[in-house]
Amino acid sequence: MFETLIQDVRHALRMLVKNPAFSLVAIASPRHRLGKQKVVSAYALAGEKLILGERGGNTRRLIDQFFAHAGVSLKVTMELSRLAAIKRMVEEDMGVGIVPLQSVREEVAKGTLVRWWIEGASINWELGLARLVGGYESPIHKTFLQLCRAHFVKPSGAGSSRVKDKKKKAARV
Repeated sequence: MFETLIQDVRHALRMLVKNPAFSLVAIASPRHRLGKQKVVSAYALAGEKLILGERGGNTRRLIDQFFAHAGVSLKVTMELSRLAAIKRMVEEDMGVGIVPLQSVREEVAKGTLVRWWIEGASINWELGLARLVGGYESPIHKTFLQLCRAHFVKPSGAGSSRVKDKKKKAARV
């Protein structure tokens, strides 16, 4: 599986997830001075001490691309390899993180973290499978594909429209 699009004619691509629940969001401690915000700008985040994943990963690449396109330089104070470590540092109010929405639902619900939509950002993961074109599809491959679809793909309208509605509502505030 991969998190980025393969652009090679020798490979067939089957998209598994293109879902707003896999959007990247900014997170902060509820004690943060902007803790009550629902949406923050790229410029506001540029002024924060950022705690991000290490360079080289797809999530970090998406973050860096977004901010470069916005013309904003980041102040990264920590680069950590584990998502749990990023969330813990942010909970302790040591900085602001940018993480997948799905990974912080529990902490946001418990109130240990706040989540901000990033204004103008459409930073989404697209998860899929790639295989060689014309290659043999074994029964194991087919079963794996069915399991992936069952795990990653929600029935249309289940949850995804709710996330979109919340984003739209937050953007109006």
